[in-house]
Amino acid sequence: MTPLRPTRGWLWPLAADLACVLALALGGKSSHEAGESDWVLLAIAWPFAVAAGAAHAGLVSQDRETRRVWPGGASVVAVTYLLGMLLRALSGRGLAPGFLVVAGLFLTATMLGWRGVVWLAGLRRRRRPSRRPGSR
Repeated sequence: MTPLRPTRGWLWPLAADLACVLALALGGKSSHEAGESDWVLLAIAWPFAVAAGAAHAGLVSQDRETRRVWPGGASVVAVTYLLGMLLRALSGRGLAPGFLVVAGLFLTATMLGWRGVVWLAGLRRRRRPSRRPGSR
């Protein structure tokens, strides 16, 4: 049996996605539960954080890249949203239609957004000549 080898650089994409989940929770708290304890952040974030972790673990265990927009990033977003909503419902937090839409749009924009920025930065780096003209 071959031991599982995580794909190269698996930790920072997970951290970036967890930051997106935390941003969702911060926005929800400030908009709807501003007077509540800071512990409410955990109540909002944990289902999506667990789901994002599961999505990354599933892809990494299959030696698949989680940093790219497609297909890894799209898979992470889908699992984070769907499993996160299921866990949220099971925990009794509720699934208001507005939250379903806002969370879906926010997670998609942020989780695919940072991947798009990384991809564009990589394109710029590859297109840039390694030396300035006239230099040795």
